[in-house]
Amino acid sequence: MSHHQLIQSKIHTLETLLPIVESLKKQNKSIVFTNGCFDILHKGHVDYLAKAADKGDCLIVGINTDFSVKRLGKSTSRPIQDEEARAYLIAALESVSYVVLFNEETPVNLISSILPHVLVKGADYKPEAIVGYKEVVENGGRVETIAFIDGYSTTAIENKIKNA
Repeated sequence: MSHHQLIQSKIHTLETLLPIVESLKKQNKSIVFTNGCFDILHKGHVDYLAKAADKGDCLIVGINTDFSVKRLGKSTSRPIQDEEARAYLIAALESVSYVVLFNEETPVNLISSILPHVLVKGADYKPEAIVGYKEVVENGGRVETIAFIDGYSTTAIENKIKNA
């Protein structure tokens, strides 16, 4: 399998991902889930995803579709990269096992379907306030946060480019 094919093989729809999740669970693999826009891939993203992957055997990353990003109201220029490019870049990371796009404002439907063992978000969230907290905890899973690296954010990069 070529590197390109390997990257492409990590990108799924929820429908194609669920049988994989079921198989992983039967193998007693610990599934970690996180989500985000991941608009401009930077060191903070790579660090965050590597640390998330360390919390289990398999990291699934939910990525907001372009429509979903627009609905979040980040800025009129977002997303800067389209969903296909963002999914491909995240799938190219060694720490990421699978990528799945979601069109809703929140990934609650993904989380409810996957029911990961570990749900991860940035430390700017309180665990109890994280979307999917109830679903994961009620299913015996846990919710954890990871601190961001100061100075690395898509917004900061976007502003730096605009002011250059």
